[in-house]
Amino acid sequence: MKRVNKILFLAIFIILFFPAYRSIAGNQDRAGQAGASELLINPWARSSGWGNANSACVHGLESIYENVAGTAYTNKTELIFSRTNWLQGSGVYINNFGLSQKVSKTGVISLCVMSMTFGDIQITQVNLPEGGIGTFSPNLTNIGLSYAKAFSNSIYGGITCKIITESISDVSAEGIALDAGIQYVTGEKENIKFGIALKNWGPRLKFRGDGLSLKTYLNGNTSNENTLEQRSADYELPSLINIGGAYDFTINENNHLTAAANFTANSFTKDQYTFGLEYKLKTYLMLRGGYVYERYITTAFKRTTVYTGPCAGFTVEIPLNKEKASSFGIDYSYRASNPFQGTHCVGIRINL
Repeated sequence: MKRVNKILFLAIFIILFFPAYRSIAGNQDRAGQAGASELLINPWARSSGWGNANSACVHGLESIYENVAGTAYTNKTELIFSRTNWLQGSGVYINNFGLSQKVSKTGVISLCVMSMTFGDIQITQVNLPEGGIGTFSPNLTNIGLSYAKAFSNSIYGGITCKIITESISDVSAEGIALDAGIQYVTGEKENIKFGIALKNWGPRLKFRGDGLSLKTYLNGNTSNENTLEQRSADYELPSLINIGGAYDFTINENNHLTAAANFTANSFTKDQYTFGLEYKLKTYLMLRGGYVYERYITTAFKRTTVYTGPCAGFTVEIPLNKEKASSFGIDYSYRASNPFQGTHCVGIRINL
């Protein structure tokens, strides 16, 4: 009976998600037409170290980005702070904080705040193209609140609601988006894993603010001042589907190897195929690497992404209390790019 329920649950999930996939699956002609592209940046050090290949086996708080179903694996409380030097040399940094808390025997609530800063930029005007009248600082902020649940020992599901804010000094846009995902575990040793997730589904966004207004004078009469308000075009969110699989190899009691692969169906960019490996020495040391492939990524004059494919990372985790399974960990990841000197991410993780 349990097996029948599992199959029925998966069938319902696929039926619900397939129309969504067909509605967001785009083509290359739509490239560049979406906004809020910061939603496509993974701000977590551990999962980005193998190119997001682990959407089927990602566990804990970091799952809130790739496949929210994995947050259901949180033992009790998990906190992570990460800082990303995005495309080193560009001056862009991402600060990311998250908290995951088990609230019942099978339910977990998670909160994540990501802030992307670009430094100070000179304010310019038509008659002052060189600036000199002050600076402004653009800011992109995403706040995500999720709930995940273990439906059985094999099926995990979750949903995330995200608040999106993009702003400069006098123009801003706000919106919401939804993520949903499921993970399925099978095999005699529960070493075969599958996952599927829908990300960034939501209504269009539109910029508003005083920055879209312009003061004018009719017929050159300075006593007859008028305000001309321009309307900003709205834009869609970069929705996508992640479909992944993973297999755990047990070398011996202390050494484990996981192979993972993921297919990403993007609405407004090229589809991506990601492959990754992670080696684990007990719970103390993890080494990982991956490769993200999309069409023309190996051809410099045809490539439409700054990333060149390779990525790598490691984790050092120190147990604090074996009885409570608490630990302290440091994560690092690197993603190769051209131009710029790659993207570096460092994270600090506490499990209580």
